[in-house]
Amino acid sequence: MQYRVLLVDDEHLALKLLEAFLAKVPDMVLVGKCQSPLEALRILQQEPVDLLFLDIQMPSLNGMDLLRQLPHPPVTIFTTAYREHAVDAFELQAIDYLVKPFAYERFLQALQQARAAVQQRRGQLIIPRRSKDFFTVKVDGLLTRVHIDEILFVEGLKEYVRIVCQDDRLVTLERLKNIEELLPESDFLRVHRSYIVGRRHVKALEGNLLHVGPHKIPVSRQRREAVVEALFLT
Repeated sequence: MQYRVLLVDDEHLALKLLEAFLAKVPDMVLVGKCQSPLEALRILQQEPVDLLFLDIQMPSLNGMDLLRQLPHPPVTIFTTAYREHAVDAFELQAIDYLVKPFAYERFLQALQQARAAVQQRRGQLIIPRRSKDFFTVKVDGLLTRVHIDEILFVEGLKEYVRIVCQDDRLVTLERLKNIEELLPESDFLRVHRSYIVGRRHVKALEGNLLHVGPHKIPVSRQRREAVVEALFLT
């Protein structure tokens, strides 16, 4: 399997280094490189791109704003000299965040994560199977059972969901709404636009945070009253 890669960085030397690193990896195909984020937008509109290496601080448009303009962004790895943007980067669903200067070994680690993410986008579909005890999803190309009574919570991450169980964490390419349809309403509750919790694993409510197993899950302001009624008054 080959992966189509676009490099975007306003620093010429940074582009050359990334290009040299990519040249050592046979399954990575460079489809473009540019120093202008506006040029990157043009390429992304015309070329299929699996993986985007994206600088943050650039003239005219920073990397994060560029990513926000894409309705269906490719798998993205941010490359930057600034550590302070990491939280924002992961909120934008970046697969990794490389702080310059980074070594070739660190670059390869990021590529490994990117490969898995691209593979999930290429044909990963939820298996619409209902069962009293489990449902089935694809994780890294493997059909994987998710036992319903072990689910602590499910988190929506745009095109992905993270299913956190008692002894495992799974990430699959699917919408939260579709996973919600596989969960029995009597056992699960939507507490936030991005979170569904297993009722049996809820321990306490602290302000707007639910204690679910060892985790603290946010409760939206609009849903708080209904959550209190459903989980603590019935």
